[in-house]
Amino acid sequence: MKLLLASNSPRRKELLTQLGYQFDVVKIDVDESYPSDLNPAQIAEYVSAKKAKAFDVNENEILLTSDTIVALDQKILLKPKDESEAFEMIKSLSGKIHQVYTAFTIKTSDLEISKTSKTDVEFFEISDEEIKFYISNYKPFDKAGSYGIQEWLGMAKIKNISGSFYSVMGFPVDLVYEELKKLNCFPSNL
Repeated sequence: MKLLLASNSPRRKELLTQLGYQFDVVKIDVDESYPSDLNPAQIAEYVSAKKAKAFDVNENEILLTSDTIVALDQKILLKPKDESEAFEMIKSLSGKIHQVYTAFTIKTSDLEISKTSKTDVEFFEISDEEIKFYISNYKPFDKAGSYGIQEWLGMAKIKNISGSFYSVMGFPVDLVYEELKKLNCFPSNL
């Protein structure tokens, strides 16, 4: 079976490679809007499945799509448009617990499954200077919630995490691996 990853995320590509899989990257252009009645726990899975539905797989292919949503008090924090929006997002996370929902969908010619991983992340208080330093040096404009757990802000300011570190990074590799195993899709040297 040929594994296809539908993602532009360098982190997802890196994590799937580190998991030992060989795969091709495919591009799927889909409107990532979602119904307004979905709660944050449902949105990532809805968008991931929407991406999978937009791609036709051949009989010998496995498609893998994913989506990540960051929520604070049920409010969705998308990718920031600019420095000001990134600053406000990070400031809103300071000293609080928020949720990261990362969903993935696996699609073959005869099945489609989606799963979501939820992680609670608690930040220490983050000063304005620390926020400016982070934005200036790490430019988190491609990240939901305006931060990467694997970068300075995650290393220096996360107080507690309950759930999967890798889900916060953008890909619940433990769950993905378990589902791929069920399809007899294993890392290349296993």
